[in-house]
Amino acid sequence: MFHAITRTVLGVCLWHSLSALAADSYPATQLAPAAELQYSIKARQSGLSIGGSALVRWQQQDGKYSIHSETRAVLVGKILDTSSQGSIDEQGLAPELFTEKRFGKPQTQTSFDRQNKMIKFSTSAETYPIKGGEQDRSSATWQLIAQARAASAHFTTGSEWKMFVAGRRDAETWTFRVVGTETIRTALGEYQCIHVSKAPPPDSRDQQLDIWLAPGLNWYPVRLRFNDADGDFVDQLLESVNKL
Repeated sequence: MFHAITRTVLGVCLWHSLSALAADSYPATQLAPAAELQYSIKARQSGLSIGGSALVRWQQQDGKYSIHSETRAVLVGKILDTSSQGSIDEQGLAPELFTEKRFGKPQTQTSFDRQNKMIKFSTSAETYPIKGGEQDRSSATWQLIAQARAASAHFTTGSEWKMFVAGRRDAETWTFRVVGTETIRTALGEYQCIHVSKAPPPDSRDQQLDIWLAPGLNWYPVRLRFNDADGDFVDQLLESVNKL
């Protein structure tokens, strides 16, 4: 228990030291325009190959933001429903509530109690302090997009972008690493994309997340791939973008 608490404290301290350093080095954020993005999905879950679709609604206006995402599989229906909402401050997105509903499981809530400066979970007694810049699993991608739009000259191969991210039960520092530039073919045409990868921490069974951001399309994610340690994956490819 002592070692677990020590790792948590050190991780939080390291994150806040790195975020303070980054704030001095780069512009803060430039949020992407509000939009509704539709994706096609190819996936392997529990050894079965399935197809489906995902819809992401990203909105930001008057100092507030919201992100709502629905993922549906053929014959099964909705398998994942997530939402993140909060305010916008000098560091970018400032989540207040993150909810997640997975197929066959109860909904979970992660709350960012900004009055008491504490992150709390509906399924765990863990708590983490809020000092600024913390994200949830939905807002993290859009915070990364906002950072890339504000500091594109620094968003180069090999560069790393860190943020403290809360999930369903706990939180940890995520490190996004810019892999390089790749061409991605979509239903809207081909885009030169910046490939960014978030690998799980050592000795973790967390997902690896790969994102392909298109500078020529407001830096929206044209492809996302989630890889589990057991070989299951979900691969999303952009089908359409509608301005809101």
